[in-house]
Amino acid sequence: MDFPRFLSTADVPPEHLESAMLVGTIPFKALKSDPRVSYTLYIPREHYNPNPGGPSLPTTQKQHNASALDSVYLLPPLPLVVNIHGTGRNAEKCRDCLKAFAHSERVAVLSPLFPAGIDSYTDLDNYKILRYKTLRADVALLSMLDEVAVRWPGIATQRVFMMGFSGGGQFVQRFMYLHSERLRAVSIGGPGRVTALDGTIRWPDGIQDVEEVFGPGVAIDREAIRRLPIQLVVGGEDNAVHGGDEFWEWLKEKKEELAEKQDFLKKPGEMQLAVPRIGRLDTLKALQVAWEEEGISSTLDVVKGVKHDSRGVLDVVQAFLRPLIRALPR
Repeated sequence: MDFPRFLSTADVPPEHLESAMLVGTIPFKALKSDPRVSYTLYIPREHYNPNPGGPSLPTTQKQHNASALDSVYLLPPLPLVVNIHGTGRNAEKCRDCLKAFAHSERVAVLSPLFPAGIDSYTDLDNYKILRYKTLRADVALLSMLDEVAVRWPGIATQRVFMMGFSGGGQFVQRFMYLHSERLRAVSIGGPGRVTALDGTIRWPDGIQDVEEVFGPGVAIDREAIRRLPIQLVVGGEDNAVHGGDEFWEWLKEKKEELAEKQDFLKKPGEMQLAVPRIGRLDTLKALQVAWEEEGISSTLDVVKGVKHDSRGVLDVVQAFLRPLIRALPR
């Protein structure tokens, strides 16, 4: 992807990175390819190399008297953890909850923001199903990774760790199906609905029509998915259907009413998820069993006493990611 020239950390002396707001908490950036979408990062200053392919110190200086500022050029690229928000779009919290983890485990954090109502005032689910009307949320995330690679060359973006809770967990699962080659590991937290590897059911509940929805040649690489470390995580008390049966019955009727008045959710990629029938705990148990039949292994972590709360499962998610991150060259 071609980008217009803009400021990169390679252009900035390390002592000025913080003043240029290129390390630490990064303000939300509009995505160049789709400014309706934005993203923010957290980059621990002490671990970040602003220009891995650039300045290097003489061997003797590296060993004996490199200054603290110059020595940043000796650091390896930072692994990247992508944390996907839920329906409430709390992208800042997704970033900030991992700040301490970023320092202790030497990683950068990326938190996208996919606003509600991009193509419909009533739409809350757009990014979760990856394609909705004019939004391709998966492609937008790939573009974010491209931008980060240019602005922050000291962050490893080719393969990333990805986590998400609730609606974010839905996104992570579906992104894994289509882009497993870009992932090191995934944590899928408390999704209300999931996509089955079922070729008889249409997207987003199954995979029958992925080429129709996402384009010719799109396929799900089961072998690549089988190689991924996968965590399914949910609160032990998170088994109620959100909104209750009456809410979902009302919503179904309202959508049918709207569909009679306009061409509403009729085209490929504009489908809505099926009405949830079981709670999140049972959803993940069933998904794990179905995956096992496909030869896909996953770890199901059920956190006792926790309801539908991303903070309640955060320690368990970090415990899953930590050894995988530490196994990388440091």
